[in-house]
Amino acid sequence: MTQARFCITADDGAARTGQLTLAHGTVTTPLFMPVGTLGTVKTLVPADLDQLGAEIMLANTYHLALRPGVETIAACGGLHRFCSWPKPILTDSGGFQIYSLAPLRRIKETGVAFCSHIDGHKFFFTPQKVTQLQETFGSDIHMVFDECPPYGEAKPDVARSMRRSMRWAEAARAARQNQTLCQFGIVQGGVYDDLRRESCQRLCELDFEGYAIGGVAVGETVAAMRHVTALCCELLPASRPRYLMGVGTPLDLLASVACGVDMFDCVMPTRNGRNGTVFTSTGRVNIKNTQHRHNDAPLDARCSCYTCRTFSRAFLRHLFKSGEITARRLLSLHNLHFYFNLMRKIRTAIAEQSFAQLWAEQRSVFAGEKNLAQQPDFV
Repeated sequence: MTQARFCITADDGAARTGQLTLAHGTVTTPLFMPVGTLGTVKTLVPADLDQLGAEIMLANTYHLALRPGVETIAACGGLHRFCSWPKPILTDSGGFQIYSLAPLRRIKETGVAFCSHIDGHKFFFTPQKVTQLQETFGSDIHMVFDECPPYGEAKPDVARSMRRSMRWAEAARAARQNQTLCQFGIVQGGVYDDLRRESCQRLCELDFEGYAIGGVAVGETVAAMRHVTALCCELLPASRPRYLMGVGTPLDLLASVACGVDMFDCVMPTRNGRNGTVFTSTGRVNIKNTQHRHNDAPLDARCSCYTCRTFSRAFLRHLFKSGEITARRLLSLHNLHFYFNLMRKIRTAIAEQSFAQLWAEQRSVFAGEKNLAQQPDFV
């Protein structure tokens, strides 16, 4: 296995491109990770992701630990062999489930007691246990176990949560055994600058291979998310990859790259596709709308994906309205192609010192987005 390393290859302001060498290959940044919670991206197979240009996939420790269980994955030779994805994998720790499954968990100083959302079975996650699980999976990048508080909590509660997460980060770092796998710390602290500063400082002292900005996209305003992202990028070391968790729209990606973010994941392209909404070079399209009923044009005349090369809007609408799972697959393929192509454009623009121009063009394309007014200019 290869020792992880990160190098910056170009920059344009705070935006930068780089290469991150991991145990199962080298990835180029800025990058977008498709979400394969259970080891697969819904409706797609590994060959689809490979043809689309995906270099890394995200999976979830909590969900995989529940089903099929670590014993099954270990018996099959690790997560890569189990899901037939030979390229790098990042596994989230289950910290987001502390937020999303609040009625089913109880937080203690040493970890979190969960009731399985599948069958009610009780189990207990500790920072050490989660680290061990991810190393057994063979995750190229594994995230420390943390607590993700919801937006709107009182500052004393957010501070208490953040400091507990920092203690868990220390425990996870101490529990790490496999030095060829990357471990990322996760910055918490809500929308409070002083808490975010404290979190960054404590994590940097632990010298992680990379750092994630967590606790965003949980209800705060776009302006608040932008501010937290920019602040954390200023505080985290430039020599390590920065990962903004759970974000987001095309404009989110551009604005965050402008701050210095290197890595992203989000269910948006696949979830939107499965629900009939696609991203195109002229903005969002809802294939369910009646206006597409007789439209023989592709989703996007400028797109080279299989869906756009092969099918009309009218046919895709027919499939979706008929409840055919093929529609969800084809729209997911298109949306991921759009996202990967956007990341390629971003990397090229940074290398050519034209990122500001690309940023302006995309702001114009998505001028109808509700959060446009809160999108900052690239500086």
